[in-house]
Amino acid sequence: MKLNLQSMPSETAIDTSCGGARSEAAVAGAPNVPTVSVVLPCLNEAETVATCVAEALAALKQSSIEGEVLVVDNGSTDNSAALAERAGARVVQEGRRGYGSALRRGAEEARGDYVVIADADGSYDLSDIPRFVGGLRDGADLVMGSRLRGKIERGAMPWLHRRIGNPLLSGILNLMFQSRVSDAHCGMRAFTKSAFRRMKASSSGMEFASEMVVKASLAGMRIVDIPVTLRPDRRSLHGPHLRPFRDGWRHLRFMLLLSPTYVFLLPAAFCVGTGLLALLAPAFGRIRIDGLSFDYHYMLLGSLLTILGFQVLITGFFAKAYCHAARLGKDDWILGIVKRYFSLERGLIGGSVLFVGGLAIFIKILAGWLASGMGELNAIRPATMASTLMIIGAQIVFSSFFLSMLLSLPSESSND
Repeated sequence: MKLNLQSMPSETAIDTSCGGARSEAAVAGAPNVPTVSVVLPCLNEAETVATCVAEALAALKQSSIEGEVLVVDNGSTDNSAALAERAGARVVQEGRRGYGSALRRGAEEARGDYVVIADADGSYDLSDIPRFVGGLRDGADLVMGSRLRGKIERGAMPWLHRRIGNPLLSGILNLMFQSRVSDAHCGMRAFTKSAFRRMKASSSGMEFASEMVVKASLAGMRIVDIPVTLRPDRRSLHGPHLRPFRDGWRHLRFMLLLSPTYVFLLPAAFCVGTGLLALLAPAFGRIRIDGLSFDYHYMLLGSLLTILGFQVLITGFFAKAYCHAARLGKDDWILGIVKRYFSLERGLIGGSVLFVGGLAIFIKILAGWLASGMGELNAIRPATMASTLMIIGAQIVFSSFFLSMLLSLPSESSND
């Protein structure tokens, strides 16, 4: 579920709302417990990390927010960690390399109820922190920054990323998971600590950005989309850590792994539908359409497509059942139909009927051949139909056992 902030509150209003609240621990009287933790992942950012820390602390102070800046050093070989600590940040070390590893560690170490993350390269305006906190105060679980709805300064984002990469990947994510965010890969975002625990994020690389949005959407969390400004990278000693094609694939790969409908079921439906048409149309003889002849050769292609499509369809049901049990997806109408009408017994009966039906056709072919004196055999059409029925019937019988096992697994949500 996504909320659009059509009219952002004024700076004064945000200052008042953020400054007047404290974390649960602070309410209980614990001293110096931050409400907000600003997490900055860091890998050799000696040129910019101190400036980013100072900017974040200034934004917290100006808005009267009790907060901290947490820098997660991800194996820097320069003096980034010392500079960040000297600028007023709390520094933790994360030995597992990767953007996702650093941010997961930061979220786990954060002391605040609200966590704001941003890059440590100076590309984001950290004076926007109160706006993100304001979104969380208003009830959102995840506040996404949107560079595409906001301002991208000259030289801040390559044309390929701005016009193709980000809109395309965000569009695919929105299509597959109904997230409706305009910039799914913005590096500045905020979330509640409780929401992060429910996400159960596990990615170690750049795909962590997609994982947060996907799992928040699957869990039905409230997502707010607000415009932000993207500035040019202020580093000069090295370029961005992002590798466009490698990391773009990792984003897409993650989304595909959690979308059985688009990976399995839709291609399967196309294959089965096309295959059945090609298999059944010439089943009783050659047909002609506008001078084109369709004979038993198309039945062979139809049989192949039908068997292939049915196998992919069954795999899609397996994936949906597993995703539901592992809380990687939510119930939809397809899974609902499977749960309502499928049972092991029905699968065994249905598969056996198809298998026996195909076997009966083969027996009839054999009987006719023997009756004819074992002469020339011309039974390609019924043999193709029989083999298709037997293969699909056997698939259903054995797949029914595995699907029943998956559907009987308790959902992790029931154990939370």
